[in-house]
Amino acid sequence: MQSSRALHALPVLLCLASVAPLGAQARYRVTNDGEPFHQKPEGRQLARLARGAIVSGGDAQGEWLRVTIEGWIFAASVGPAARPGFDLQVTRDPDENLRTEPDGALVAKLVRGFQLTRVNEERERWVRVRRDGWVKRDGLAPAAVATRTVPDTGARADSAAATPDPTRVQAARKTTLYRAPDGPTAGAIDPDAPVRVLSRTGEWTRVQFEGWVKSADLAAAPPGVLLGVSAAELRADPERFRGQVLRWTLQYIALQTADELRPDIPAGATYMLARGPSPERGFVYVVIPETRRATVDRLTALATIQVSVRVRAGRSRFLGHPVVDLISLESPT
Repeated sequence: MQSSRALHALPVLLCLASVAPLGAQARYRVTNDGEPFHQKPEGRQLARLARGAIVSGGDAQGEWLRVTIEGWIFAASVGPAARPGFDLQVTRDPDENLRTEPDGALVAKLVRGFQLTRVNEERERWVRVRRDGWVKRDGLAPAAVATRTVPDTGARADSAAATPDPTRVQAARKTTLYRAPDGPTAGAIDPDAPVRVLSRTGEWTRVQFEGWVKSADLAAAPPGVLLGVSAAELRADPERFRGQVLRWTLQYIALQTADELRPDIPAGATYMLARGPSPERGFVYVVIPETRRATVDRLTALATIQVSVRVRAGRSRFLGHPVVDLISLESPT
């Protein structure tokens, strides 16, 4: 372990590479952002896959692999299919997003006219769909999956012993740790160091490892307040943090008024658009109560502030940004 011995049970994010072999009906992770998805090998490009998206693989043909993409798309962005063998086609110009779940991570960008097969499942304004196509092998990496080991002794095995714990993994190589996806580095993990998986989002996995620090170097969180919770955690498990109080460092952008595109915020309410929490660079919606309005009005654009907030929604309905209520603004700088 390098530059990380001063971290005790620190949750960190890294990309875990799988070592599973290629094979029929295996699962693969897309390694290139915008990886082309073709109708057939060397054929017309139909879509662009997002880096980190998971696809199911089947037949191989030279450097090409037949894969299936599946996910959720806005029902208003599709209409009846124009080609036999399909149910729907993309009607939005120039393209529409396919996501892992409603408001979830991006799987692919589908061009207008892209043909789809409906999966019999809908949620409000979303419909689940799939499509087969071809991707070059060098744009994919095997995705880790849990496997079940069955002993050949003929005796019934204990299920807990026969099923590996998918949360217990180890670094396959010397691995860089990041404080947030694409954020600053926090150290490195040596090969074979054990870590525990906490959550996953796109191509990133949040892991926990243990170490020891001097007690005098630690500062306890105020009662009832959680420290070190990232926006990525909220998006990955929004129900877990609903109603929790967090301490965050944010960058103030502007005050705005909620409209119908922000259904997680009461209509007409004032909210702060901010970046963070540090070191993340995504957006956060902070609902401002009238009792705190005067303090927020004095902020200047791009000011760094420390706030205590209560989680209203870990992931907003349309854009996936966390929505929180301001409790206190403690240290504008």
